[in-house]
Amino acid sequence: MLIIGNGRVVTRDSANPYIESGAVAIEGTQIKKVGDLETLKKEFPDAEFIDAKGKIIMPAFVNAHEHIYSAFARGMSVNGYDPKGFLDILDGMWWTIDRNLTLNDTYLSAMATYIDCIKNGVTTIFDHHASFGSIEGSLFEIERAAKETGVRSCLCYEISDRDGMDKARASVKENADFIRHALKDDTGMIAGMMGMHAQFTISDETMELAAANKPDGVGYHIHVAEGIEDLHHCLKHYGKRIVDRLMDHGILGEKTLLGHCIYVNEHEMDLIKDTNTMVVHNPESNMGNACGCPPTMHIVHKGILTGLGTDGYTHDMTESYKVANVLHKHHLCDANAAWSEVPQMLFEGNVQIAERYFPQKLGVLKEGAAADVIVVDYIPPTPLHAGNVNSHVLFGMTGRDVVTTVANGKVLMKDRELLNIDAEKVLADCRQAAGALADRINSR
Repeated sequence: MLIIGNGRVVTRDSANPYIESGAVAIEGTQIKKVGDLETLKKEFPDAEFIDAKGKIIMPAFVNAHEHIYSAFARGMSVNGYDPKGFLDILDGMWWTIDRNLTLNDTYLSAMATYIDCIKNGVTTIFDHHASFGSIEGSLFEIERAAKETGVRSCLCYEISDRDGMDKARASVKENADFIRHALKDDTGMIAGMMGMHAQFTISDETMELAAANKPDGVGYHIHVAEGIEDLHHCLKHYGKRIVDRLMDHGILGEKTLLGHCIYVNEHEMDLIKDTNTMVVHNPESNMGNACGCPPTMHIVHKGILTGLGTDGYTHDMTESYKVANVLHKHHLCDANAAWSEVPQMLFEGNVQIAERYFPQKLGVLKEGAAADVIVVDYIPPTPLHAGNVNSHVLFGMTGRDVVTTVANGKVLMKDRELLNIDAEKVLADCRQAAGALADRINSR
């Protein structure tokens, strides 16, 4: 038994949203009880106690779209890289990196990413992986890192024809093998999807192959209309818009997650809504790649389940919250935009997306929910209550304010110290491997 208490508890439970001096009692992998500190300490006198010292106690974050394989890009310079558009960015940087990754690089990239996730209070991620230099076994290497660090993970490999049909078939097989493996997992911490890069790098033949090899019970994770080039390609080669092509191949559905959706029209949104398909918005990446601003506010208003992701650009969900908030205000020239929609995406949408793949009740501190709890070093300078919590998160917190992270009842970080992970050694290994990767790329 563990009690995290003596803090301001933000529960995300509408029946009991805020406790000024509260505590969370954890038994095993679940929350046993939430209430005031003295009551819980009397009820569970033998419980281990973590003193929040007046800080914020709240549910851990979910990241609905990650790219673990991008970890070694930080600080990397690729000879001759001078992109003139989104396709140049993909081929010149990201596809160049993924073609040169070894299985050990993938494992270490996952370790580095998971360490950052823990430090930023993220305990559940949906990752979209690519390593066309080493496909077979890559998802299993990420799973190994996930289990070592304790971060709940839904994994997939991005199928693409961009490096030929042999690798396309290998990527389908990697997805299918991992999905079957994940479906047997009884921990509730690992899941799998059928990953796809984007329609403009996937032929009809490969889409049919993916469908034929996809186990029942899972959907697809695919980039959709991230760049205008994707839309132009689909119109030119297939005579239809992207979401229509996905619909024709049976890709849409309640277990499918569409990343970005920048260049989608009203008709496509209706298809997404009617098929109960999920969408994830990635604001920093869209801005950083100069891809454009998606109609996310309209997507949310149509009732489409929409989440928030980082696209590997960061691992701090509060950063994505801040950027999404200002992006849509600026884009729409409307100071009232995004106040409710973005926190809905982060605190509700991401949780609902995760619950389509994981059995636990996530994103809330209440009896029976998963014991995913963080303590945030934030002492409010103004009154904090149930009605203004989101404003305090938006303007007062960053991911690096997280001091303690608990996932599935296991303390992963306490007082900023990572437990059960030799972070110094892992990061030293990462620096060595990343340096070797850069040397391989630039010696081509």
